[in-house]
Amino acid sequence: MTEQEFLRILDHFDQPHIMEHYHSLSSHQKTVFLEANSRLDFSLVFKLYRDFCKPGVSARSPSVIKPPRVVPLPEDAEAKGDAARARTIGESLIQRQKVAVLIVAGGQGSRLGFEGPKGTFPLSPVKGKTLFQLFAEQVKALSSRFSATIPLLIMTSDDNHDDTVQFFRKNVCFGLPPQAVHFFSQGVLPAVSPQGKLILRDKVRLYTSPNGHGGSLKALSDSGLLAQLTGAGYEELFYCQVDNPLVRIADPVFMGYHRLAGSQVSTKVVRRRSVEEKVGVYLEVNGKDAVIEYSDLDESYMSALDEKGGILYWAGNTAIHLFSLSFIKDLNRDGFALPYHCAKKSAYVVSSDWEPASIDVWKFETFVFDAIPLAKRACCMEIARQEEFAPVKNKEGADSPETARRALVDLHRSWLQKAGTEIPEDSFVEISPLFALGPEDLAAKLHKTKITPAAEMYVE
Repeated sequence: MTEQEFLRILDHFDQPHIMEHYHSLSSHQKTVFLEANSRLDFSLVFKLYRDFCKPGVSARSPSVIKPPRVVPLPEDAEAKGDAARARTIGESLIQRQKVAVLIVAGGQGSRLGFEGPKGTFPLSPVKGKTLFQLFAEQVKALSSRFSATIPLLIMTSDDNHDDTVQFFRKNVCFGLPPQAVHFFSQGVLPAVSPQGKLILRDKVRLYTSPNGHGGSLKALSDSGLLAQLTGAGYEELFYCQVDNPLVRIADPVFMGYHRLAGSQVSTKVVRRRSVEEKVGVYLEVNGKDAVIEYSDLDESYMSALDEKGGILYWAGNTAIHLFSLSFIKDLNRDGFALPYHCAKKSAYVVSSDWEPASIDVWKFETFVFDAIPLAKRACCMEIARQEEFAPVKNKEGADSPETARRALVDLHRSWLQKAGTEIPEDSFVEISPLFALGPEDLAAKLHKTKITPAAEMYVE
């Protein structure tokens, strides 16, 4: 975009303060400013502001909500037989090289008091393995088991892309073939003030924010990786976020149910701990499966109980999904299909005298689960929280590194106990994904034995 084209856009959207600032810059600064900002989608941002953020605009509430149909945990012989059949189908998909893995990892570890990409946070209880290493080792173990190449895709952000790439290079991709590990950045959009004005981040950059985890499906297409995967014969994309160390990467049972249902997008859910738990809820909305964020769902639904006193709308979203690549292609066919959401949040920006200042801004983002009601068929599968869901969101308290490490220890201890190995209650246990991906892998590798009390135990 030329300087004149850029200035015409600013004038069209009534941003004289940015025009004035631009004219005050040196020749070199103007070049940098254009390079940094001229590719931003201003038309989209101001349309979103006009449609959603101006006073008097209100969101529409869904009219008919019901509990969804969910594949339950296998409790009886019939259900366990169904799960076994699903596993066989899922394993066949991996073996025939039909499955790729996407980890959404655009965030920083600042909320954890950690400097660097969140995926580089050391999390495992004994070895201190990072989140990235735990996931990469699962992919490596699956690839080895099924003699398959499983592409590992990492979605980064402008803030952490270079650091993430360097981290993988420094660690030699944790044993994965470098050509099978791909990185791409999610898009960003300008944020605006409550009055609809663009905001400066510094002298040569406008204040922007990531376009949400839904943007991963757009960026996958824009980067060319979607075409590359489909061209190589891959059909399914396992999706998860980097902050849950208990994720079962490319879970064959999950993929099998996805295929049996003819689903275009599938989701794992857990039972909500309580009506107060802040988690998105998987529902049937106006006849279609959907996830609604807890902040957008009326309190009467969040707190509704069934006739037995249990939570009526119990299916909590885990952000673990499976997408058919052909469906992702459809979502990008005529412009990106996912709707945008706007939220007023605090942001640190520069003030008129170039000092940091906190102000309210409107940010615009997409949610990946908004793809669910757009699918012809969707599938929802219940999982056990203690086995697959321990997100790391906060520095302390609930959903913190401490609770996630405790969940890993408890999970690995349960695996060993199922294999006939007694583990002291006060010990720290960690099982490498390269040694076992689940309790079924341990029986053939461990002899029944009593392990003497120890502070730490690492199995590899």
